[in-house]
Amino acid sequence: MLSWVGKRPLTHVIGFPAQVVEKFDQANELAAVIENPKIWEHWPKQYPHAGLLFHGDNKEVLAHLLANGFRGKVDLIYIDPPFDSGADYVRKVSLRGSKKEIEGEGYTLGEQLQYTDIWANDNYLQFMYERLLLLKELLASHGTLYLHCDESKAHHLRVLLDEVFGTDNFLNSICWYFSNKPQFKQVSYFPRDVQTIHVYAKNAGSQFFRHQYIKNVRARKQNVVTWDKELGKRISKRDDAGNVIYRESTERLLGSMWDIPMVNPNGSERTDYPTQKPEALLEKIIFASSKPGDLVLDCFVGSGTTAFVAQKFGLRWIGCDINKGAIQTTVKKLQSLIVEQQKTVTTLSRDGKQGELVAGTTAPKEAESPVQLSFVTYRVNDYDLAIQHNEAVNLACEHIGVERIRTDSYFDGKLGESWVKITPFGHPLSPTDLEELRRELDARRDDVKSITIVCLTQELSAAAWVEDWNKHRKGRDAVNRIRVIELRTDPKYGKFIEHRPARAKVAIKRNKEKIHIEIRDFISPTIVERLQQHAGVLKPKIEDWRAMVDCVMVDTAFNGEVFNVAFTDIPERKLDLVAGSYDLDAQAGATTVVVKIIDMLGEEVLVTQKV
Repeated sequence: MLSWVGKRPLTHVIGFPAQVVEKFDQANELAAVIENPKIWEHWPKQYPHAGLLFHGDNKEVLAHLLANGFRGKVDLIYIDPPFDSGADYVRKVSLRGSKKEIEGEGYTLGEQLQYTDIWANDNYLQFMYERLLLLKELLASHGTLYLHCDESKAHHLRVLLDEVFGTDNFLNSICWYFSNKPQFKQVSYFPRDVQTIHVYAKNAGSQFFRHQYIKNVRARKQNVVTWDKELGKRISKRDDAGNVIYRESTERLLGSMWDIPMVNPNGSERTDYPTQKPEALLEKIIFASSKPGDLVLDCFVGSGTTAFVAQKFGLRWIGCDINKGAIQTTVKKLQSLIVEQQKTVTTLSRDGKQGELVAGTTAPKEAESPVQLSFVTYRVNDYDLAIQHNEAVNLACEHIGVERIRTDSYFDGKLGESWVKITPFGHPLSPTDLEELRRELDARRDDVKSITIVCLTQELSAAAWVEDWNKHRKGRDAVNRIRVIELRTDPKYGKFIEHRPARAKVAIKRNKEKIHIEIRDFISPTIVERLQQHAGVLKPKIEDWRAMVDCVMVDTAFNGEVFNVAFTDIPERKLDLVAGSYDLDAQAGATTVVVKIIDMLGEEVLVTQKV
């Protein structure tokens, strides 16, 4: 059992409802997909027979799944959680039609703490402990969990998994060796080109598993074995002269050392997601521990590789992520795959069989028919409707220039010689917040630093409380004097909440049975500002607005609640541009058309018109 400061059991979780955000169902297969009653027999009735993608904190999403019929229903879990590697991932994006990169939102600024990948050790362990407990409850009795990690936390996570799943359910630790990783001579140690995947069963011995074969680099002699009934064991087969019989072997069983190249930076698979894993890795895992129609879960879905491979292999899938950019990347990847699958699927029946892997490959001999040709995106706990506290802390620290400290249990950082506490932005600073600060300072009687409180706004009673507190702390050397930075009104830091959203000019017209859509202009002030930062004194120039647009989606019959994707324009290559002009089929009678434009930094613009 692993111990850490603040370790606590997960006694209860809140099952928040899920709100439908978007549906992708171009083939109108949502209610009646590929026919196999057994596959969907125990599927919760409140969900369509489709892939499920959730946007929100995975702890809340997992709680939602448990509360809504998925307990013990997941056949395979793969997770690629933060590694606590000390890496500070920043998304790099480039304008369409250009190879010039600009720095997108830093995950330390725009996303939750888990995307910073810089943790206080105790917080990281508690974070993983709670999610592993929930995942165990979702895993089927014959299910398997694969946890991906690197050298920074592999040892801690192995002990944590032993505690949650039991040491008897440990199956193996796979070493993934990516031989094409760039290596640099200036480092003073051996290159770190191996990552680890811990594998645990819900009940060892009951898990589903299939062996795979890979090609040998060179053929080798292998003795032929036979079963001896009298001895009750396998023995080497011999010829009449008593000599061991050998045969040439050109393949061998896949073991626990996998040589899988990293994703080619210039290949079609690359999504520019900073922690993207290759499809070949997930193909091996999914083939080994699942069969057609099984349910696969990835609650750190990232670039969507798990859901993509599951869809390709004919499995049901659930994915979730707290990062909106991850959700957008996954949506685009799945849409492109399903469009291709719709072109090739000729039958809606399946026999449940799956071909064996060809030696040296990871693809089945025969392509699998998908079990769904649609997916639905949900939001859990209204994630988009209010800024999350970790996100607010990161944004405020960057804006003010606070030195972030993640090892302190109360304060968020330092500003000069002052402690900084950032209060939740969901409410004004109140006397209750200040009394909590008083109790903290009472416990730190030897701490003489001044205090800076950062808030969006404050109650009048809070201002009076601070004024009364500071009356007794005069002079430059006053102990624990409090300063309040009110971001809405502060003359120096007041631009914190200023944001100029992207804008678009779109003409939508109806011509009998067709709807004509023409995007005439688009501007993303955020992209222009980032380009200005890179250009210095030179004014950035964007000759074609389409360079700022990542993709366009259209709902030709918006029902006022859920965005149903009827058309998608996602250029295949980064140098290609969206068309910007579209003629789409229209339903009979009046309809509401919604055009969703997503820029290269992930910001969305919705244009709605009745025609």
